[in-house]
Formats: sequence, structure tokens, C-alpha cells
Amino acid sequence: MTSTTAAAPATASPSAPRSKQRRKSRLGWNLLGLLVFVTAGFPVYWMLNTALKPAKDAIDPHPHFFPTTFTLDNFRRALQISDFWGPVGRSMIVSLSVVVIGIAVGMLAALAISRFAFRGRKIVIVGILAVQMIPLVAMIIPVFLLLNDLGQYDKLSGLIITYLTFILPFTVWTLRGFIVNIPKELEEAAMVDGCTPTGAFLRVVFPLLAPGMVATSVYGFIQAWNEYLYALMLMSQQNQTATVWLGNFTTKNGTEFAPMMAGSTMMALPIVVLFLIVQRKMAAGLTAGAVKG
Repeated sequence: MTSTTAAAPATASPSAPRSKQRRKSRLGWNLLGLLVFVTAGFPVYWMLNTALKPAKDAIDPHPHFFPTTFTLDNFRRALQISDFWGPVGRSMIVSLSVVVIGIAVGMLAALAISRFAFRGRKIVIVGILAVQMIPLVAMIIPVFLLLNDLGQYDKLSGLIITYLTFILPFTVWTLRGFIVNIPKELEEAAMVDGCTPTGAFLRVVFPLLAPGMVATSVYGFIQAWNEYLYALMLMSQQNQTATVWLGNFTTKNGTEFAPMMAGSTMMALPIVVLFLIVQRKMAAGLTAGAVKG
């Protein structure tokens, strides 16, 4: 009896320090996550804070972290300062066109690179990576000259082609990673059951590829929607996009910070709504498309 009771504390004692260490580690990671959340979320909060406060409070040298007065005058001013719906409509056309064309072409290219062996396949893969390493600023002058020669300067079609040059390589590379992780035996099993290669892709690979397509589409839409440099250089003021439209708040008399933040808030709404719609479908697709081996 004595030996049994004496041995119990000896076996239980090593687990106590490990449990305490795990709690400390979990607390540290939680604090780190909270810090990252605050750092990433504070600019968004400050944008909303500035958009909802009176314009005179936005330039106060001693700003308040919480607005004392709420107003919607900044949103009305943002809609009145210049044409709002025109730039937003053009940005929506460009972003959706880039997403649709990029996904259609990128999926076919990723499928060819992943499933077929052909001469120069590795060169194509390296080329896709190399294109993504080139700074966008370095291509402004060549792109401008090329679009001018093709008659695509100051046209939405020229802007769509330009955006595809840096969004399409990322789309191909991302979708290739999803396709490679889908076992090829699933397609072979479908073809054994009587499916054609096209039917096997549509019935087996495509449903499993849907989460990757959704994630890539969201990335492409955000990149095209938020792009500023090429939209500024390749489009005139009459055909400006939403990001360039925000520059109208800076005049020779100064910058209207509160209406600018109101305009930025309205510009961010489509992305927020898109993410809220797609997030649940993305999570459901990832769960439903999981392959258990």
C-alpha cells in the first residue's frame, strides 16, 4: 500500500510542468494573434472612424479614437465631388472580365501543365515563376507603347489585357497546385467506368478544383479592383477607374480626408460583400472535396 501511494505522485508530477508550459505557449500564440489582428484591423477601423466623423474633426491635430459625433455628410460629399458610379462600373467590368478570362484560360493551362508531359514543360513552369518576379513598375513604359501601337490605350479592353499579364501567371500556378494534389487515379477510375477524359474531368476533377478556383478568383478580383498605377497611366480622366477616382479628393486647396475615407469605405464594400458570400462556399467546398486515403 505504501509503495503504491508513493509511486503515484512520481508519475503525475512530470505532466504538470508540461501542461503549464502548453498553457503558456497557447497564451503566447493567442496574444500574437491578437496583436496581428489589431495591427491589420486598425487601419480599417480608422478609415470608418474618419468617414463617420465631421470633416473638421478629421483634421484635428488631437484626434479621438472614438468619434463623438456621427454624420453621413462625408458620403454625400463623396458622391457629389465627381462621378462615382461611372468609375465603379468600369472597375467592376474590368475586375469581372479579368476573373472570368483568367480562370478559364488559367484552368486549361494548369491542367495541361499538370496532366500532360510535353517538351518544354519545365521551361513553361519556370517562365511562369519568372514573370511574377518582375516588378510591375518596370513594365509601365513597354506596356504603354505596346497598347498605343495596338490602339488599346485608354480602353477597358487594353486595361483588362494588362491586368491579365500579372494575374494570369499567378492563377495558373495556383490552380496547378490544386490539380497536382488531386489523385490521377480518380480520373482513371472514372474512365474505367465509361467516362471520356472530358467527362472524367468535369465529374471528378472539376468539383474538387472548385475551392481553388474560388480562392484564385477572389485574389484576382481584389488585385484588379485595387490596382492603381496602370489604371492611372493607361486611362484618361474620362475613363478613370474607382481607385483613380479617389484622387479627386486631393486638390490645390488641400485634401478632403473625411470624404476620401468615405469614398474608400464605399469602394471596399464590394470586396467585403464578395468575401462574405464566398467564404462559406469556400469552406463547404474544401470540406466536401476532401480526399481521404
